[in-house]
Amino acid sequence: MSFFGYNILGFGGSAPIPPYGVEYLIVAGGGAGGDTDGSSVGGGGAGAGGLLTNLGGTAIEFSVGTTYTQTVGGGGASAASGSTNGGDSSIAGTGLTTITSSGGGAGGSYTAGAGKAVGQDGGSGGGGTWGNVGGSGNTPSTTPSQGNDGGAGNTGPGAQVGGGGGGAGAVGANRGAGASGAPGAGGAGSSNAITGSAVTYAGGGGAGGGHASNTGAAGGSGGGGAGSNSGGSGTAGGTNLGGGGGGAGGAPPDPADTDGGAGGSGVVILKIPTANYTGTVTGSPTVTTSGDYRIVKFTGTGNYTA
Repeated sequence: MSFFGYNILGFGGSAPIPPYGVEYLIVAGGGAGGDTDGSSVGGGGAGAGGLLTNLGGTAIEFSVGTTYTQTVGGGGASAASGSTNGGDSSIAGTGLTTITSSGGGAGGSYTAGAGKAVGQDGGSGGGGTWGNVGGSGNTPSTTPSQGNDGGAGNTGPGAQVGGGGGGAGAVGANRGAGASGAPGAGGAGSSNAITGSAVTYAGGGGAGGGHASNTGAAGGSGGGGAGSNSGGSGTAGGTNLGGGGGGAGGAPPDPADTDGGAGGSGVVILKIPTANYTGTVTGSPTVTTSGDYRIVKFTGTGNYTA
């Protein structure tokens, strides 16, 4: 019923349906470990994909009837011309400021004719090859931080190896000092219990070994790939964990290209009150129940309509 243009509830009027709060975890794709092209120089470990979460903090608001797109970034690839960063992951929808985690930075590669390379910037930074700095994490900057820096391939006696990739929970390790010159390990990832059980995501990749006496470094917890021993390819980062790939192992005089490990793909997870969950999704996410919430896990890009 209407009086002077105002709807009176109970007489034909209706109140708008309020938005509801949603928690999230967004992990981008990890970078690829550094490649080496017929060289004794081991590749740098790759940075993990950026990690952003509001679990236990301020929920974002989903408006009823609005469709929200979850984009899941793929892992970076290793190539003779240099490895690539991981892809970004995000949540976007009308009325919501897009939330984006940045792909992890590639590990520094050694390419014939181009020399040694620095680690690339990203959600977490890639480790540099021998004699080169690591990439910057938390790029572009977010608050709180989405990741950490990659380690440096400090110049010194011994093996020509690089630094480890940064992880969501720790920086990548620098090349060891002294004659041993051990390659840097990947930075640890970060534990998150949005699914109801704690899982560690976004570990950095370990750097590759430089010759037969120098083994590859370990990847960080949370899907970081290990660096290879001499002459081998780096281990891939963890799928749907956003782990950085491990660096390739250098082994002269083999002229063949040796690949770093591919980066691990990312993930986007929504924690939605069961009372509000609509079940209207695309992209075939996995839906589970934890207490009074539905956990919607996107391992590929898809939509949820609130």
